[in-house]
Amino acid sequence: MTRTAGLFLLTFSTLSAADWNGYQKTEFTVEGRQCYVVAPKLAAPGKPWYWQAKFPDYHPEPAIGLLEKGFHVAFINLPNDMGSPKMVSEMDRFYAHVIKEFGLSPKVSLEGVSRGGLFVYNWTLKNLDKVNAIYCDSPVLDMKSWPGGRGKGKGSANDWKQALAAYGVTEQQMLDFKGNPVDVLEPIARQKIPALHIVSDRDEIVPAAENTDVFAARYKALGGPITVHRNQRLPDGLNGHHYLLDDWNMPANFILRHTPGMESRAGTQRDFFELRGGVPHALKKFQQGGEARVVFLGGSITEGKGWRDLTCANLGKLFPKTKFDCVNAGISSTGSTPGAFRVLRDVFGRGPVDLLFEEAAVNDDTNSFEGASAIRGMEGIVRHAKLMNPQIDIVLMHFVDPGKMTTYREGKTPSVIADHERVAQHYNLPSINLAREITYRIDAGEFTWDKDFVGLHPSPFGHTVYARSIMRLFDEAMNTSLPAPIDYQSYFRGRLVDVHDVQRGDGWRVDEDWAPQDKVGTRKGFVHVPMLIGDKPGAESRFQFEGTAVGIFVAAGPDAGVIEYSIDGAAFIEKALATKWSPTLHIPWTYVLNADLAPGKHELVLRVKSGAVRIVHMLAN
Repeated sequence: MTRTAGLFLLTFSTLSAADWNGYQKTEFTVEGRQCYVVAPKLAAPGKPWYWQAKFPDYHPEPAIGLLEKGFHVAFINLPNDMGSPKMVSEMDRFYAHVIKEFGLSPKVSLEGVSRGGLFVYNWTLKNLDKVNAIYCDSPVLDMKSWPGGRGKGKGSANDWKQALAAYGVTEQQMLDFKGNPVDVLEPIARQKIPALHIVSDRDEIVPAAENTDVFAARYKALGGPITVHRNQRLPDGLNGHHYLLDDWNMPANFILRHTPGMESRAGTQRDFFELRGGVPHALKKFQQGGEARVVFLGGSITEGKGWRDLTCANLGKLFPKTKFDCVNAGISSTGSTPGAFRVLRDVFGRGPVDLLFEEAAVNDDTNSFEGASAIRGMEGIVRHAKLMNPQIDIVLMHFVDPGKMTTYREGKTPSVIADHERVAQHYNLPSINLAREITYRIDAGEFTWDKDFVGLHPSPFGHTVYARSIMRLFDEAMNTSLPAPIDYQSYFRGRLVDVHDVQRGDGWRVDEDWAPQDKVGTRKGFVHVPMLIGDKPGAESRFQFEGTAVGIFVAAGPDAGVIEYSIDGAAFIEKALATKWSPTLHIPWTYVLNADLAPGKHELVLRVKSGAVRIVHMLAN
C-alpha cells in the first residue's frame, strides 16, 4: 500500500513471515531509498530497536540475538557516500519515519560495519540525545586511512574519488579535513554514549591502528566509555577485514546492557548444548575441502523439510570449499530402537559418513520407548556407527513437545532426555537440548508456542531456531578446537617456498641436483635437490612474498658464508650462516630474518658478503 506522510511518498510491501532469518520484514521506501523494519515475535516494552547502517547481512548474528530479545531491527539502503552530510539528512528522515509509523522507541542503538562507522558516528554527532549505544565492526573512522590509503592500509582509489565527490572537496582539502569521527568525538564522549568496537589486527583494509585505536584513545581521554575487542577467530578473508566473530553474543549483550529496561535480558543463557568431545573429525574434513557426507537420522521432524535443509545449507556457507552430500534418513514415527536397526542401510548405505545428526526424544517418548529401551536404542545407533567408522562425529538432539515443556517447568528433566543424555555422556558426544531451549525462550517472552512455534512439527520459524542452535554448537566447536595463539606471529602459517621463485641476479644460480664436493656429511632432503647458490661477494637476489615473516632454509657446511639482507628497502643487516656443527656437516638450518612484519606483500633482498650461501627453501609465514 502507499500513503503520504509529511513531504515524502512511502511505499509499503509486506513480505512473508520468514523472510529475514525467520522474522517478518516490512519493506518500504523513503524518498526512493529501499528500507525495511524486521519485527520480533514479541516486542519488548517500549519497542527498543537496532539500526544497521551498512552491510546488514555480513554479521547478522547480533541483530538476530536482539530480535530474540524483543528488539526491532531497521535498515535504510544508502549509497556509499561515507556518511556525508547529505546521507546524515536522509538518515534523519528515515529515523523520523520509523518512529512515527512503527511506534519505535525515540532512542536507538546503532551498528556500523566498516564504512558504516562513518555513518553511525556522523549521525550520532547530530543526534546525541537519540542514541543508547554504538556497536562497530572494523569501522572506518578516518577517511585518510580508508579509502585514502594514506597510512598502512591498502586504500581504494574509486572509493576515495567517491568520498571527495560526496563531501565536495579536493584531495588536499580531504587530507586536511578535520571532520572525521576521530576528530569530532568530543560531544559524543561528553554525552558518555557507550561504544563497543570489534576489530582484527590482521585487517589490512581498515587498520585498527589508524582507526579504532586512535578513536578509542581519544574517546577514553575525554571520558567516553568504550570497549575494544581484538578478534582472534580464523579463518579470515579480504586481507583480514572479514572474519568470524569470536563471540556472537558479545555485541547483543552489550546493546542489551545499555538499553534502559533491557538490562536484565543481557547475559542470559542462549546456548543449550553440551559440547563434550565436539566434532573434531568433521571440522577437519570440512575445513580441508573436497567431499563430505552428513546423515540426518530421526523421525518426521527430520524427514520433512526444515531444520535439516537449513543445516545443510548453513554448513555449505560455513565451509564453502566442501561439497556436502546430505542424506535424509528420517522416517516418520520412528525413534531410537528402529533407528538402531536402520544404521547399516540408512546411515551407511551411500558409503562413509563424516557427521551424523540423530533425534529420537519425541518419538521415544510418544511411542513409550523409555528407560532400558531408550538407552538400548540410542546406544545401538551410536555404538553401531562408531564400530562402522570410529572417526564419525555424532550429535544427539532432543526436540520439544508440550509434555517436555511441562516437565521442565516442574523443575525436572524428561526421562527420555535423561536416558539419551546418559548415552551422550558415556560416549563423550555433543548434544543439543532444543526442548529445554524452547521452553526457556517461550517463558522469557521471546516468542509463543501457539502463534510462533506452532506445534510438535515446528513452523518455518521453529525450524530456523533448531538450525541456529546447531550452528551455535558448531561455532563453539570451531572456537574451542584451538585456543587463541599465545603469539599471533607464531609460525602456524609457515610454508616452504621453491627457490626457483627467487629473482636471481648475477652471481646466483640454481644447482638442480646439488651434492657437496668436500666429502662432508649431509642430511636427507638437503642433498641431490635444487639448491640456490650464491658465492660471489656483492651478488644480489630478490624474493617477493606475502606474510608476516621471512627466512631461509640453508645447508650450512664448512664454507658457509655471511649474507646481508634488506626488507622493503630498509638498511641491510648482516647474518653469518655457519653453526657450531658446520665444520663437519652441511647441516639444515633455518634463519628467520624477520618475524614481525605487518601482514601484506614484502620484498627481501639478499646479498652475498663472503663465503658460500646455499638455500634449499625460502621461508614465509
